[in-house]
Amino acid sequence: MTEIIATYQVYDAKGNLEKKAEGIALGLTIGSWTDLPELEQEQLRKHKGRVVSVEPLTSETKEIKGRIKVAYPTANFSADLPAILITVFGKLSLDGKVKLLDLEFGENLKKSFPGPRFGIEGIRKKTGVYERPLLMSIFKGIIGKDQDFLLQQLKEQALGGIDIVKDDEILFENELTPFEKRITGSKKVLEQVFEETGHRTLYSVNLTGRTSNLKDKARKAAELGADMLLFNVFAYGLDVLQELREDNGIQLPIMAHPAVSGAFTSSQHYGISHSLMLGKLLRYAGADLSLFPSPYGSVALEREQTLSISNALIAEDDIKQAFPVPSAGIHPGLVPVLMRDFGIQSVINAGGGVHGHPDGAKGGGRAFRQAIETIMQGKSLAEGMKVHNELRTAINLWGSVEVSG
Repeated sequence: MTEIIATYQVYDAKGNLEKKAEGIALGLTIGSWTDLPELEQEQLRKHKGRVVSVEPLTSETKEIKGRIKVAYPTANFSADLPAILITVFGKLSLDGKVKLLDLEFGENLKKSFPGPRFGIEGIRKKTGVYERPLLMSIFKGIIGKDQDFLLQQLKEQALGGIDIVKDDEILFENELTPFEKRITGSKKVLEQVFEETGHRTLYSVNLTGRTSNLKDKARKAAELGADMLLFNVFAYGLDVLQELREDNGIQLPIMAHPAVSGAFTSSQHYGISHSLMLGKLLRYAGADLSLFPSPYGSVALEREQTLSISNALIAEDDIKQAFPVPSAGIHPGLVPVLMRDFGIQSVINAGGGVHGHPDGAKGGGRAFRQAIETIMQGKSLAEGMKVHNELRTAINLWGSVEVSG
């Protein structure tokens, strides 16, 4: 029998975690067991959920808290993420304080999911950058502005040495900056910068619209030579992400944005863990990069949560690694802690930390690149700012955090 094993954090006022675990195992599979005739038990045995383990935890309330694992036979569901999530968490998600922490996929089941088409290795090949974290920035103040404004901003970011520039997730189809013109216009600008500087910048265009039209729109993007797609996966669904990944007429890297995910992940007691939602499931469904809030900004996650997401994206697996992209509140002075926490197999993503530089986006990009270079050389930012003007300006504006050891 093959199974998928779900790990939950649960609370129980009655203090019987074993009974609660057995209730989940039966309630999400065959419903009842002990009252069934022996013949019916035998017929249903391959569909019965199985309690794997029950572990009491220290509780912050009078309720008993525990971590339980339940195995669900794969015979019960089709091999797609909607069916899996409904099986392991569907009606259970409505049943009080319970949080889905992790899913362990059997090897046969795992083969049903494509993982990233490019992954870390493929993205690095596209950029030609192998020995440092990639640097990404976003457009700022683009809503209501025209194509010329967007392309000028793109050029400045590319001239600053940014590796990837992404659309704002709230930039939808509009008359001022239409989807197709953003792609063709950006290609011309970025090719000019490449010829001038030798630095290759990729542009990630926001794929939006009615779900039924997304594949056609993504295929058109590929035909026009788009570099990458930004996708608000939690508004559309994990299965839609997988459909885009598996379509051989698209074959573009997909950057998953976390918008809406907070509705599922933010509570300590309900929903789904950050590491599962923004890490493992995105990776399995086909995202090449996963954005998530950094531990450092105003929209911040706890450091341990961000590290758990990153670990889920790059852990050893048959499925390709996906890039962790800690985001929000990032400026050049944080590069030491970013590299300490996420290593070189990550993407440093900044908005205000690039555009808010007194020398503009070009200066902001250079300051980040100088900070990365300084840390890669084993030096402190205090040393780096002595020889790099843009980095010195950034640190004087935002400060810095040095890391020892």
